[in-house]
Amino acid sequence: MLTLFRPATGEVRATPVERTPNVVLHPWLEGELAAIVATLPELPAAMVAERAARATWEGWQAGLSVRPTLLAALPPPRMLLILDKLTGHKTPAWVCWLFAHGIMPLYTPLAGSWLNMAESVQRILVQRALKGQHPETATLAMRWLAEAVVGWNADPTAFVWGGKRAARRTRARERRHALGGSGAYSRRPIGRGRRAAACTCKGYVHDK
Repeated sequence: MLTLFRPATGEVRATPVERTPNVVLHPWLEGELAAIVATLPELPAAMVAERAARATWEGWQAGLSVRPTLLAALPPPRMLLILDKLTGHKTPAWVCWLFAHGIMPLYTPLAGSWLNMAESVQRILVQRALKGQHPETATLAMRWLAEAVVGWNADPTAFVWGGKRAARRTRARERRHALGGSGAYSRRPIGRGRRAAACTCKGYVHDK
């Protein structure tokens, strides 16, 4: 299922297909991305000149281990596009098309598909479309998937980084008590009295 997902709003643009080679994927992406960019509000002339500066694009590339070569002439950057780190997503023709339309590609690391929220929403849509049903043909499965996309967009859910795992990590940090500003911690607060009580550990007694 060819998928574009905007986490901030939950909007999904998706099309079920039988195969997903680059000759199918890239033309679909170009059409959808061009349509999205066309809906973005126009920038004031002063902002266009400012944001078209190479420094702005180079700022978007800050921190990347591999930086694609920028075009000589660039439009104002308008969009970040997160992609899997596949060879086909790095071809000069494809990357140049993105730059020419103000789109900066960012690639997830190897084995980092969980960073791509499009895959998360795909799992939800597939589960909604096929749960409890057994399509007998690919055409029927594709129709159910398309209907699931329509249903999702009728009441989309925005995604944010974090979730239950992040909440558990936050709670775990809150239960820890740093020791002397170091990386060590204890699971209970340390007394702040002038004289700490003596403690015994593995036969050793220490007292101040």
